[in-house]
This record gives sequence, C-alpha cells and structure tokens, in this order.
Amino acid sequence: MAVKTTLEQLEEVQAAITKVMSGQAGSWNGKAVTYADLDALTRRESMLLTRYRQEQGIGGLKINNGIVNREYI
Repeated sequence: MAVKTTLEQLEEVQAAITKVMSGQAGSWNGKAVTYADLDALTRRESMLLTRYRQEQGIGGLKINNGIVNREYI
C-alpha cells in the first residue's frame, strides 16, 4: 500500500466531514450508531491543513536568511 500525500489525506477528511454534516448517525437493531466523529475529523483536518501549508511553503515558520553586517553589532 502506497503512502498517501497530505493533500490526498486532507481531501479524504474533508469528504468525511461533508458526510457527517449530512447525517451519518442513525440506529441499527435499536442501538444508536455514529459512523464518524466530527470533532476528531475537525482536529485531523486542522493538522493536515497546517502540514499541507508547510509543505507548500504557504504557512508555518519562515526563516529569513541574511548576512549580518558587523558594523551594527
């Protein structure tokens, strides 16, 4: 099995969130059933968005590389 990219994982989580929001809870043989946990999916989405932004260079820490001018030290 190939490792999925962050973007692929993010798309899966967002699709699951969409399904949860459209009602993935119900009952089966008189027992309440929840197919997915919205809070867990939301936390996973947040983590994946952060990771994706860092991979794309659009978020996270930025390091400014430069040359120190010794006259000002």
